[in-house]
Amino acid sequence: MDVNGTVAEGFEPVREAFAGNFEVLGDRGAAVTVYRDGHKVVDLWGGTRDVDGTEPWRHGTAQIVRSATKGVAAAVLLLLAQRGELDLDAPVGHYWPEFKAQGKDRTLVAHVLAHRAGVPVLDRPLTPAQAADPDLAAAAVAAQAPVWEPGTDHGYHAQTYSWLTGELVRRATGRTLGRWVADEIAGPLGLDLWVGLPAAEAGRVGRVGQVEAPPAPGGLKTRPKRAVSEAYADPESLTRRAFAAITPMPDENEPAYRAAVLPASNGIATADGLARFYAALIGEVDGVRLFSPQTVSAARAQRSAGPDRVLVVHTRFGLGYMLHGTASPLLSPGSFGHPGRGGALGFADPESGIAFGYVTNGFRKSVTADARAQALVRAVRTAIDA
Repeated sequence: MDVNGTVAEGFEPVREAFAGNFEVLGDRGAAVTVYRDGHKVVDLWGGTRDVDGTEPWRHGTAQIVRSATKGVAAAVLLLLAQRGELDLDAPVGHYWPEFKAQGKDRTLVAHVLAHRAGVPVLDRPLTPAQAADPDLAAAAVAAQAPVWEPGTDHGYHAQTYSWLTGELVRRATGRTLGRWVADEIAGPLGLDLWVGLPAAEAGRVGRVGQVEAPPAPGGLKTRPKRAVSEAYADPESLTRRAFAAITPMPDENEPAYRAAVLPASNGIATADGLARFYAALIGEVDGVRLFSPQTVSAARAQRSAGPDRVLVVHTRFGLGYMLHGTASPLLSPGSFGHPGRGGALGFADPESGIAFGYVTNGFRKSVTADARAQALVRAVRTAIDA
């Protein structure tokens, strides 16, 4: 497998791991970028642009990153708080009065970011077209009764995170979250990253699809824990209902879906766009820094930990970011970021100055720790520990 791109001296293990993802782990098309202290040290790509095609992946090919978008959405709320335009400790209803319905009047903005808001499901799921209508979707979430008392427990808001964060941004700024990202984050940093893909950029984005993981070495099969598999099999479980808040499942290759502003699930980025974004959260990149040191501390301060009511595994969250743990092994205990279900990963590690972005066109069944991304993370750790 030919690997294109460059690595700085000392980061050769990342090239080796990236090639191994194609040779051993079955990657079809992918890219990885790593920054250290605001400077690019890894920029690699390979395979095909489309999961089901033959056109080569080129420098600048972008892909949908699913829930890795949540890390971008969280940054918008945290930046608004940093600028004094949003109070994370205020009730959501302060900005969005309709949300107070059904006993949600004490739900805080911070609860939304930490997956503690209690509304990971919709009793009446939305169609893909309805999900893309911000007024209709926000009304559905506002009318939803919580499944636990907000603030008392946590569970992954797989889809509803789109409308919770998106409506807060609309109420606080008058702009969609996607427009705010374009104006205040992607524009100043020159990022290839969108929440709501402009038509002019559609030709750069590859087709994605579900792919099977290759057999484990030695013919061994890995199986999820029984509680996890049962949760995904039960149509009445919070797990199934959370992921089915949009029903039927959208076609992620449809132009209309990609153009929608769904901050939980449909961001599109290059590996460089994702890594450069995280680099600017923790330090200066070409004169631009997004988070203050105080905001970095707030982002990665643990707000939720333990059994996740939706994912049925132990998860750890700060304010909008997954933290290093068994469900989301990142570079070190101080790392914070977000995976995309079955593939993409973006994170920052302030202690080492590392920012990481991996995107792929082939999605696996895993929700959090994807084997291909983890192989690259281990290689980065090897490089910086050498």
